[in-house]
Amino acid sequence: MNHSAIYFSTAYLPPVSYYAALVKAEKVFLEYHENYTKQSYRNRCHIAAANGLMALSIPVEKQGKEKILTRDIRISEHGDWQTQHWRSISSAYNSSPFFEYYQDDFQPFYEKKWDFLWDYNLELLNLTFKLLDISPEINFTSEFLTNLDNGTDLRDKIHPKKKCLFENEKYFQV
Repeated sequence: MNHSAIYFSTAYLPPVSYYAALVKAEKVFLEYHENYTKQSYRNRCHIAAANGLMALSIPVEKQGKEKILTRDIRISEHGDWQTQHWRSISSAYNSSPFFEYYQDDFQPFYEKKWDFLWDYNLELLNLTFKLLDISPEINFTSEFLTNLDNGTDLRDKIHPKKKCLFENEKYFQV
């Protein structure tokens, strides 16, 4: 894999493979001009719950048949997803080492109302960078390119329905 420039889609609490690729990149690009793709990490994540992986999805406002840019996707007010997600995360990780230490950093993301998925994901990504003590320079694409000759395209390769690109060590949840 060419590690010079790597292109990512936005993601809600992305998987370890996302961060593994990100920290190896010399230059990181977040795709700012892509059309929204359903059933992707853009609005979903997986957590290690007591009975195995649990998918959490941020509800987004329904769009017509027209394509819409991911950055223009609005978070739906339908249901109480933030409370449900925070309860699930707390239940899954409350007895984990350091959860108590990090919960105050993450909890505001499940209390404050957000209009756009892009903004929510970007702020959450910046928080994880801070907590992981990494500081990649994030660039935003200036246009959508289908063929990226100057880097590695992971925009749709790190996907919940596709095989993981990287082998991770097994993680056993407490």
